[in-house]
Amino acid sequence: MALDSLRGDREFRKVRAHGAVVRDPLFTLRVAEYRPRHGEAWQPRAIVGIVVSKKTLKRAVDRNRARRRVREALRTLPGGLPACRAILMPNPAVLRAPFEQLQAALHRALSKAPGRRARGGTRVRRPAYRQTCLLCPPRPTPRRAVSPGERSARPAGPGRALLPAPPLAAQAGAHLPL
Repeated sequence: MALDSLRGDREFRKVRAHGAVVRDPLFTLRVAEYRPRHGEAWQPRAIVGIVVSKKTLKRAVDRNRARRRVREALRTLPGGLPACRAILMPNPAVLRAPFEQLQAALHRALSKAPGRRARGGTRVRRPAYRQTCLLCPPRPTPRRAVSPGERSARPAGPGRALLPAPPLAAQAGAHLPL
């Protein structure tokens, strides 16, 4: 099976913006769900960009060798690749690791990626909000507006107190003496 590659800066930026990171001693993998390119038919497949920087591996020979090893490990992965878009950034340890160990690490990383089925058939979920700063408290999740009569009918859940319905006079806006 041929391995499709990410093409162009725009595709890489989309994966960087929307992908989840899975780290391993051999590489860093950023995975986003599969979406077809503009104007393409829906053909679920793996589209992977392999990025090896000069900072990571100085010599071009080593960078090319790391790229070839990772590409072959992905191509011959038992069970195939899941439909996704990914950026794979190998570390220098990829050159020294046995090929079977590299394949096992790739298989583990792809199965850990959010959006894939975890053990037990449950989905890995992201939080509903994103905390912008460590000093700021997290933003509460938005809740829908509840009418006063509906408030007493709602069951009490964790962190939710059962509130009695306000008296009818208070609902109408009448002032009650203390």
